[in-house]
Amino acid sequence: MLLGDARRGKLADNIGGFGRTLRRAGMRIDPARIALAQEAALLVDIGRRDELAYALEAVMLSREQDRGVFRELFDAYFRNPDVANKLLAQMLPTSEGRAEPSKRRPRVNEALAPQRAFAQAVPPKKEEDKIDFDAAMTASDLQRLKQADFNTLSASEYRLVERLARDIALPVPEVPSRRLQPGTRGSRLHWAAVRREAARTGGEIIHLPRLQRRSQPLPILLLVDVSGSMERYARLLLAFLHAATRDLPRRDVFAFGTRLTDLTPTFRHADTDDMLADAGVRIADFAGGTQLGSSLQTLRALHARRLVGRRTLVLLVSDGLDTGEPAVLAEHLAWLRRRCRRLLWLNPLLRFDGYAPIARGAAQLHRQAHAMLAVHNLERLQDLARSLAQLMKT
Repeated sequence: MLLGDARRGKLADNIGGFGRTLRRAGMRIDPARIALAQEAALLVDIGRRDELAYALEAVMLSREQDRGVFRELFDAYFRNPDVANKLLAQMLPTSEGRAEPSKRRPRVNEALAPQRAFAQAVPPKKEEDKIDFDAAMTASDLQRLKQADFNTLSASEYRLVERLARDIALPVPEVPSRRLQPGTRGSRLHWAAVRREAARTGGEIIHLPRLQRRSQPLPILLLVDVSGSMERYARLLLAFLHAATRDLPRRDVFAFGTRLTDLTPTFRHADTDDMLADAGVRIADFAGGTQLGSSLQTLRALHARRLVGRRTLVLLVSDGLDTGEPAVLAEHLAWLRRRCRRLLWLNPLLRFDGYAPIARGAAQLHRQAHAMLAVHNLERLQDLARSLAQLMKT
């Protein structure tokens, strides 16, 4: 064995255990990254914690928003051998780290908790899931989760909230269509029914059946931002929209980041988990940048017929942090507004008091959208249906 070979001995086990801890915290860690981290440890002086931290961070970290979680877990994990051994045995560390447990992020506390980590390793049956949920979640816990911002949830809380979001209804407003159906208050006579009634009564016309216009939900177009700043919201909102719009006769779905991705075939899956798995394969620019202007340009050039006769309700889910040219965004937003019935901007940044759309992309969205609604927690999703009904009346 080579001296200092990080692939063998206790350090290799520590790096493997550290990778599993990061995965429990919701980070994207696979065996390939763990093996790469062990190789990176060979290239630095492992006697210096800062060099080891930078080496592991370079190969194991893929998202900027996970940097704080990574550093807190590294400080707790590699503080001393005793702490590392206890963590490998799924025990809480006894010595104090740089970040106190009460001040750590929820994802860090959950990753270091032994009970939850063991429970995730052996998933219970569906019937047991329901019993455990009813026994563990109190009214105060549910109320806290309903008001919690999606971006502050731990990994297990995020999965639970995602399941709860699938049960929220989103009744889309209905409007009279051009098609007719038999009714009692229509303006046109149903002559076929009149003749049938007369045949039954020997030619006598007793009452006059009528035709009235049939009501149907508005066609809906969903545009979901899947950039890096929207990553924690995109998956959950996709799950919510898939379940809430399942019964609509017409829905078109697109994801946008640096490019436009058609998710309409993906939304035809009956199961939401299957939809999310398929969407993960189709979206090539997930957690990247945001270029809404060029994405709308693609929508206008290739999918303009998805907007049905100025009757389509457009729900645009984004934080408005666009990196493209404001002139391009303004032009195509104006086109989208002219071609739809309502353009509603669902903005997670409304969770901040005093939020103002100062960014260039946000300013253009605020100028063109008919309304801006918040979608950063379960309560706001529950209020979304009521808000849609009120906005459609104006």
